[in-house]
Amino acid sequence: MACAKLNAASSQWIGQQSFTQRQGSSSSSSTRFATRRVSFPIRAKAYNEELVQTAKTIASPGRGILAIDESNATCGKRLSSIGLDNTETNRQAYRQLLLTTPGLGEYISGAILFEETLYQSTTDGKKFVDCLRDAKIVPGIKVDKGLVPLPGSNNESWCQGLDGLASRSAEYYKQGARFAKWRTVVSIPCGPSALAVKEAAWGLARYAAISQDNGLVPIVEPEILLDGDHPIDRTLEVAEKVWSEVFFYLAENNVLFEGILLKPSMVTPGAEHKEKASPETIAKYTLTMLKRRVPPAVPGIMFLSGGQSEAEATLNLNAMNQSPNPWHVSFSYARALQNSVLKSWQGRPENIEAAQKSLLVRAKANSLAQLGKYSAEGENEEAKKGMFVKGYTY
Repeated sequence: MACAKLNAASSQWIGQQSFTQRQGSSSSSSTRFATRRVSFPIRAKAYNEELVQTAKTIASPGRGILAIDESNATCGKRLSSIGLDNTETNRQAYRQLLLTTPGLGEYISGAILFEETLYQSTTDGKKFVDCLRDAKIVPGIKVDKGLVPLPGSNNESWCQGLDGLASRSAEYYKQGARFAKWRTVVSIPCGPSALAVKEAAWGLARYAAISQDNGLVPIVEPEILLDGDHPIDRTLEVAEKVWSEVFFYLAENNVLFEGILLKPSMVTPGAEHKEKASPETIAKYTLTMLKRRVPPAVPGIMFLSGGQSEAEATLNLNAMNQSPNPWHVSFSYARALQNSVLKSWQGRPENIEAAQKSLLVRAKANSLAQLGKYSAEGENEEAKKGMFVKGYTY
């Protein structure tokens, strides 16, 4: 950031700007002007226009994000559920199935990849990023390095990965990524402590600033975990606190709001609460939180599913789109798009077409939900099964 300066004798500061004041003497017929120094920031980021355009492309009507950024260990858990070993070949085969699904770009605008996937190709030698581009899907990349214990907290976590992030982001951009994702978490049963909330917000803000400096639209994701037996009002209270901190530090770090996307949790009761909330209630509470905390300059709100069933995640999104919103309200789902796909595939080549059709069914359902036109009529029982895992990590 460059700083332009003018000579000045005195300074009255308002924020980062100082303004010249005229000073004179009533006993003198001549008016003297004090020499002053004026200092203000000049921000001319090379990628600003591109960031805004990328964010708008991802936040396009009827489309959302496919999250396939699971670490190799977590992808291994998914594969083991259908009896496959956690090998690079099997991970490649599964991700190829997803990324080469015909017609996927009609419903999916962005795909978050793990680093391994960003550099992989199909078995025919075509880069995965080129498969996405051909389908008019923007390639993205997970850039955080995972959660570790936060010293001094109430058994809470913080997200690591800022060291070396600038150089890694520059390389990801060269490889074709145009947006990034950083996930940190907040646990309601653990407090959450003021320390954990501030750490989450500051880390997200530093990551977002670094990403934008390197041409990547940052997805800002402080996930408020579903764990706990608390009511929905407690989730709302915590969510409002977390997002107020996040936007305070985003502003402190000069992050361009028009060039970011958010990936919040929906405001729901804790997974172990005795009463479940309806989609209409979840929509009401979630939109209340967003309207109180998120500036309309932000182009897209891409919700995570957080262990909801496939059908629940779609129904809740649909309820939020029954009236106009200041932002594009959509989805960035992992398990809520992939669960049926895995069960259809079972690791067998002859099932690839059926598995891809399963992906299109779920992607289309969420596309309709983004438009507020989804109906649960005809949903199978498998899609209604919850996927919450207590203490889930990935």
